Amino acid sequence: MIDWLAFLVVFVSALLAAVIVVGLYALGLRLLVSAGRAPLVAPAEFTDAITVMSEKKRLREEKRVEKAVKKNPLTPAQRTVARIGAYVCFAGCAAAVLYGIYLIVPLFH
Repeated sequence: MIDWLAFLVVFVSALLAAVIVVGLYALGLRLLVSAGRAPLVAPAEFTDAITVMSEKKRLREEKRVEKAVKKNPLTPAQRTVARIGAYVCFAGCAAAVLYGIYLIVPLFH
């Protein structure tokens, strides 16, 4: 017989954990951008495949990021706090993922 209450508990806890991890990651990215460190991914080139971002588009994106950093209304101290907050959010994501792995792998118990 299926224990539906246990199934519901697992479902709700997994949903909550996913929302928390995604929320922390999104907040970390937002704080990182506010701190003036917008993540810019270099174009990826694959053998026998298309380039994800052309060189011209990459240069245009870098210029846009530089303009955004110059327009940032935050003081240097506020930028530092935002950057530290971003790293704390990313550390929280990593801790949640590592704890999930710890719970799943019986070797660690």
